[in-house]
Amino acid sequence: MPLTLAAPVHSELIIRKSRFIGCVQPVTGRASAQKVVAELWAQHPGARHVCWALLAGGQSAAVDDGEPSGTAGRPMLDVLRHQDLEGVLATVVRYFGGVKLGAGGLVRAYTDAVAQALLQAQKVPIVRLETLRCAVPYALEGLLRRELEAAGASLLQVTHEHDVVLDFSLPEDAAGVLQARLAEAGQGRIVWLTPAEGLDQAG
Repeated sequence: MPLTLAAPVHSELIIRKSRFIGCVQPVTGRASAQKVVAELWAQHPGARHVCWALLAGGQSAAVDDGEPSGTAGRPMLDVLRHQDLEGVLATVVRYFGGVKLGAGGLVRAYTDAVAQALLQAQKVPIVRLETLRCAVPYALEGLLRRELEAAGASLLQVTHEHDVVLDFSLPEDAAGVLQARLAEAGQGRIVWLTPAEGLDQAG
């Protein structure tokens, strides 16, 4: 099962007078990753490089930011891949200390900065959510709300029309079980509808 991180974690290394400030954190995709990188530049205007690697499905990226090609972004991405992570951004801010490290030294430095941060990070399973929508007679609204609460579902929207229409989300692996329970409890009076656009939520 793919994992993500519960919260950002930092590390810091000093190697031959160069300072490497590493961070690993959960992100949703490339746009949010680029926002984090822009914020790092604002916080560290004196830095020489802000290298980063993003592991997020089709939006993955590895950026050397002026370091020799393949010495920063790619090694950082490899560290994330080996840990079976998804939706994670690794960044390393480098303050140059005046001593060149060589390609091998750079690869080790960027790899270690990310690996050390990950050692302290709390990894959590990625829970895929499914959004469902159903219509029930008013008499069954209370029953349905109790069943949703018991199943750990999140109520997204309730509309009172001819019937009560409820949109809710819950872990994918629990959706089928809940639908079977509701079919029995509602004695066929619960109608399943297509979820509303824009309500779909991935955890």
